[in-house]
Amino acid sequence: MNSLNANTSYDWPNYYDWTSNGLDHDTTYYTELAKVSGGPVLELGCGTGRVTVAIAREGLPITGLDNSIEMLHRAEQKAQSLGVSSHVQFMEKDMQDFELPDSRFPLVIIPYRSFMHVTHVEGQIKTLENIYRHLTDDGVLAFNVFVPFMDQFVGMDGKKQFRGTFPVPGTEDEIELYDFTEIEPFYQLAQITRYMERFDQSGKSLERIRTMLEIRYSFPTELFHLLKSCGFQVVQTYGTFYRSPFSHQSEELIIEARKA
Repeated sequence: MNSLNANTSYDWPNYYDWTSNGLDHDTTYYTELAKVSGGPVLELGCGTGRVTVAIAREGLPITGLDNSIEMLHRAEQKAQSLGVSSHVQFMEKDMQDFELPDSRFPLVIIPYRSFMHVTHVEGQIKTLENIYRHLTDDGVLAFNVFVPFMDQFVGMDGKKQFRGTFPVPGTEDEIELYDFTEIEPFYQLAQITRYMERFDQSGKSLERIRTMLEIRYSFPTELFHLLKSCGFQVVQTYGTFYRSPFSHQSEELIIEARKA
């Protein structure tokens, strides 16, 4: 049995794909936005290309940016296997400081809570200002984050929680996933130590991996003010990817914004 450590979950794109299935209807939501925009589309934090490739399969040109070369390699493999490489351009860049000269997009998307990986307000501002420069005048920025409920944070702080069992495609193996979460409320940070262990059908442990993850949670009104300060106007908010209205009970916040 191998026991391996990595700095982040994104050093393990296979495990990421096996355990990260997206959110209910999110791929469809972003793909529908892309079709309305007509492309080209810019996706920030594209990871292994789950949403990127789905949009490319609609025949729309899309550029996917991520700062993990391991994740991008996996994304490129997906695009090639599905025959959509001609519609996709993957680039190793950080959403806080990318520059695509002479490129403007009618749609910029940040799916799967990737905006939360920007862990300082200064970086969030840089990201939004950068997006503003790369949007067409009537372009749309769309992204989603989870809504922080403080009572839930209190319940998970300093505790190890079981997150689920996930099948490994093409095998009878399974992955068990646990998160140990530490909350830093002053900086609105969640530091997550993620434990993933692979078992065969007999229950034998084949591999154990421990990774680290840090995210910054933001409250809805905070995000609205942040967007306004960076020149955006929020035009739609939803609580689900089925476009249900956003309310105080919503666990997810989906935002569509335009240049003010």
